[in-house]
Amino acid sequence: MLRGFKDVPRVVWLLAAGVFVNAVVGFTFVFVFVYLVGPRGLGAAQAGLAVGVGGVGLVAGNFTGGWYGDRFGHRRVLLTAAAFGGLALACLPFLPTPLLCALLPAVQYASGVIRAANSALVAVTVPEGARRQAYAVVRCASNGGFTLGPPLGALVAAGLSYDWLFVADGVGTLVLAVWTARIVPARGAGHGPAAARDGGPGRGVTAELRARPALLVLLAAVLVVDVVYRQQYSTLPIFLADHGFDIRAFGLVVALNGGVVLLLELPAAVALRERPPLAVVGTGLLLVGAGHAVLIAGAGLASAVVMMVLLSLGEILYKTTATAYVADQAPAHAVGRFQSLYAGVSVSGVVLGAPLGGALYATAPGLLWPACAVLAAGAGVAVLWTARRPRRPRRRDPMAGRAQDPMAGHAREARPGRAGSRDLQRAEGAGADRLAAGATGGQEAGTDSRAPSATRGATVT
Repeated sequence: MLRGFKDVPRVVWLLAAGVFVNAVVGFTFVFVFVYLVGPRGLGAAQAGLAVGVGGVGLVAGNFTGGWYGDRFGHRRVLLTAAAFGGLALACLPFLPTPLLCALLPAVQYASGVIRAANSALVAVTVPEGARRQAYAVVRCASNGGFTLGPPLGALVAAGLSYDWLFVADGVGTLVLAVWTARIVPARGAGHGPAAARDGGPGRGVTAELRARPALLVLLAAVLVVDVVYRQQYSTLPIFLADHGFDIRAFGLVVALNGGVVLLLELPAAVALRERPPLAVVGTGLLLVGAGHAVLIAGAGLASAVVMMVLLSLGEILYKTTATAYVADQAPAHAVGRFQSLYAGVSVSGVVLGAPLGGALYATAPGLLWPACAVLAAGAGVAVLWTARRPRRPRRRDPMAGRAQDPMAGHAREARPGRAGSRDLQRAEGAGADRLAAGATGGQEAGTDSRAPSATRGATVT
């Protein structure tokens, strides 16, 4: 399996290491509701409002982080957001409650910007054909950190105080900034907008999206499915409690999700790397729908376990593949904006999932799981139908699919040739401007056209 990750540049592994450490201590917002209700003395409704507004900040940061990156450079944006977010987090426990609640959305906004900028850095560093594996590496590191974080946070809160959670999270975010500054040098950082293939600003994002109808279908499908996916954190625990299961059963089911993803995501990324991306994504969305359909028959520990296994398999198939597909479809001057669009829709369920699911469960509980199953299945069918449509020829951007300087605001054409680890090591050792050599090729809308250098010889989002 390790040969399948041969074309993932060293810098991505290092970024993943920083993401892992930051995720381990990124447990503040797991406990923030309890912190506001407990030590801060807010009512449940007030705390819920503060956390909800913070979620809006998170989604907004994901939607806009890549736009900043295309304008100022993705490295610079990530460092700025991490520095601000880290300092703000560390200061939160020392602020009066009204000011703390006012600052929460800004902190969450910075977190969203970090996520979008990090995704864009991977997109411009890794050549087309190896992006699925690269994104799988980063996601695996993040999931591993989040698996360890909540138990560690509970120990810190119980043994010390909740204040230390904020301080530790802030320090971890600052460490991520320092680590990124160290492993991604500032050579070539640009101040102007990213350039298109002709050196100009390129077409607007709206025009680029219209030229890629398959991508629009994918984004809409992921938005719908994320609302369904987030029900595991809102209505699922209520559903289990209403059927006689305590919080331990819910904890077991959620832990199963993390275990399945950690165990299978990397092997799946390698095994499916040559499969058409939209077919893989569509199948994953169908599995999410199938998982929720299991709950239609009623609640039971066995049905909850089967539901979570299917949901986890669907997540493995669609999340990494969809992220890489968006990166492969992005024109050179709008990589960050494309990644921001996907990052935003992929977390929109954080804001929309609980109120929509909760309202339906309160009024017609028997309709919740059928509605989730139908919505996810419909999204999967739409993506699969798009994958089978005859492709429409469009003008190819020769920069699409190439590895670029991740720090540059201006897109720079990489040298043709194989995107191999020897080129990367030579570039790093010599202090060259590029972090990865270019790989030719591009993906037409709705097809999987992989770069030969990334898929042949190396047995290799």
